Amino acid sequence: MDKKTIVVIGSTNVDMVVKTHHIPGPGETVLGGIFLMNSGGKGANQAMSVARLGGSVSFISKVGNDIFGKQAIRSFAEAGIDTSYLLIDNDTPSGVALITVDEQGENSIVVASGANANLTPGEVQKCLQKIPDAGILLIQLEIPIDTVEFALGYAAAHGIKVILNPAPGRPLRSELFELIDIVTPNSNEAEMLTGIVVNDVDSARRAAELLQKKGVKNVVITLGKEGAVFLQDGKFDTIAATKIKAVDTTGAGDVFNGALAVGIAEGKDILSSLRFACHAAAITTTRMGAQSAIPYRNELIDPDT
Repeated sequence: MDKKTIVVIGSTNVDMVVKTHHIPGPGETVLGGIFLMNSGGKGANQAMSVARLGGSVSFISKVGNDIFGKQAIRSFAEAGIDTSYLLIDNDTPSGVALITVDEQGENSIVVASGANANLTPGEVQKCLQKIPDAGILLIQLEIPIDTVEFALGYAAAHGIKVILNPAPGRPLRSELFELIDIVTPNSNEAEMLTGIVVNDVDSARRAAELLQKKGVKNVVITLGKEGAVFLQDGKFDTIAATKIKAVDTTGAGDVFNGALAVGIAEGKDILSSLRFACHAAAITTTRMGAQSAIPYRNELIDPDT
């Protein structure tokens, strides 16, 4: 079976993580425990997830000409990611994310975008033109929105299936929704896109229906430990989460998206791909960190095998 090449466009960051009792409120200082520094960034996490789960992946991103950028490129290459389209910014440092994780595994994240903010539509166009076998585009919102908009339009015009992970949440122009094959917000991001507060399956269904009315072909809303919901052509389904004790939810959404892309690239239907994605994301939450927590294919139970 020929796998479709998955092109990931997105951010590369260094994650600086502190494990603490609870996430501090405004003006509060909390004495934390373990400190970890890991490779991260939503784009990088998703590209690494695709590679570890057996997909063929090319990654378009921009890093600084610094130790963080050089380490990232080396780790991508070692993982089997096509690094031909990783761009170097000589004037801006690599992106950094400051992450606090509480005892329940929930997190709070602040990102300094660095070189990620300088990834331009022209640079993305030059890269995409050199990847003729691209079948799936997986993209997020940690890079400039005009670059995201260009990539969506390019993919639609060239018959490339688009998976948009609209994270971090921000409003999108209405005409963009028709360019999206699959959108994968979490509950907060779904509220940002629809105005509907998503706090259970029923509200997730209403949000999914509104997104489909806006033009998105397939809608997936992730609900953390409650799994995910899926709407396709008016047919609504729920996908149960794997029951597991979470240690750190950082990067779980990125693994979910990477696994979803891998399943679709391998010819699975979307529901089978979603079950595969939920299982991969659950395993991720049992470990600290982002890329360091991404599972390998042999750690997963494939629902189709």
